[in-house]
Amino acid sequence: MPGFDYKFLEKPKRRLLCPLCGKPMREPVQVSTCGHRFCDTCLQEFLSEGVFKCPEDQLPLDYAKIYPDPELEVQVLGLPIRCIHSEEGCRWSGPLRHLQGHLNTCNFNVVPCPNRCPMKLSRRDLPAHLQHDCPKRRLKCEFCGCDFSGEAYESHEGMCPQESVYCENKCGARMMRRLLAQHATSECPKRTQPCTYCTKEFVFDTIQSHQYQCPRLPVPCPNQCGVGTVAREDLPGHLKDSCSTALVLCPFKDSGCKHRCPKLAMARHVEESVKPHLAMMCALVSRQRQELQELRRELEELSVGSDGVLIWKIGSYGRRLQEAKAKPNLECFSPAFYTHKYGYKLQVSAFLNGNGSGEGTHLSLYIRVLPGAFDNLLEWPFARRVTFSLACLFLGRVPAQVLCPKSHRGVGVGDGGRVLQTLS
Repeated sequence: MPGFDYKFLEKPKRRLLCPLCGKPMREPVQVSTCGHRFCDTCLQEFLSEGVFKCPEDQLPLDYAKIYPDPELEVQVLGLPIRCIHSEEGCRWSGPLRHLQGHLNTCNFNVVPCPNRCPMKLSRRDLPAHLQHDCPKRRLKCEFCGCDFSGEAYESHEGMCPQESVYCENKCGARMMRRLLAQHATSECPKRTQPCTYCTKEFVFDTIQSHQYQCPRLPVPCPNQCGVGTVAREDLPGHLKDSCSTALVLCPFKDSGCKHRCPKLAMARHVEESVKPHLAMMCALVSRQRQELQELRRELEELSVGSDGVLIWKIGSYGRRLQEAKAKPNLECFSPAFYTHKYGYKLQVSAFLNGNGSGEGTHLSLYIRVLPGAFDNLLEWPFARRVTFSLACLFLGRVPAQVLCPKSHRGVGVGDGGRVLQTLS
């Protein structure tokens, strides 16, 4: 090794420095032929290059003339220096020869872990490392009392079967970890457990109340029909469709039959009650026919116009005219209409081949005043003017004619006046 590279308190004298490395000489040797001194390592490295001359004066060298210089070594080892860890905070200073002894106790010196872990650290950090960080440190579990290395203890910690822990279901129970599994499966009131009937999972302390209400709970048929048990949610369907002793209504209940009997006896009742059921059906048909007529009447009332204008199209006129010629007094009726909202109810009738004095030559039109829903609110007799206007697809519009009531008769079916229009 080359000379000493430390922080000297005083600059070393020149004669103590190696001419080759420029540092205070380590293990100095002297060339006896010329008296020059060098570090033993520096001189050996110089001569290994094949140059056997003194580095200072270039005189030939002889290995036999090179000797250790103990006196110079004593002087070098006596030089005062600072600790090599002075920049880290160590305040020691002393002779060079005492450095190694100081480093053996220096708190700033880096040393290997005595537990032979890979770490190297300063002596002052060693206690904390040995206590907390060293993977080779020895630790004793406070619960089971077993010894572990630091790295093994990390795996054991939180898994010790003797450690006291709380139930994971938060039921409040505390026990050793080794008893936790048994508690969770058979003792914990907060454990989950499937319902025996519907297989849904519930907390154990609520499953009993669920089972009393479970839709799949087997219950006996209240009619004691002999089927054993039925799931609660299936009981209404069983009573309606399957139970042989359930009381059922007669299938003719909508016709008026109020008989109720067990399902097994219903076929006999239907067979024995054909005539009463037929009478009920006929009465029902009659009632429904009346209701239908009433609905039709109400529908006609709703469809009656109320603006005083009636547009009446007589379809298939040619065919209907021939029918009128073949059947005298054949009368056609228009839809009813009102003169105004809450007004008189009117209707137009037509004799396509004429009527009375106009038969065979004229189209006879009549205006009829019909009984209306608002007659009690109106003035009587009817005294309004009625205007007729005929339109033909071939002849165009015929001049309008006005009909004025001449009588003062009251309302009645068929009451009204007549207008004649020539067929040509």
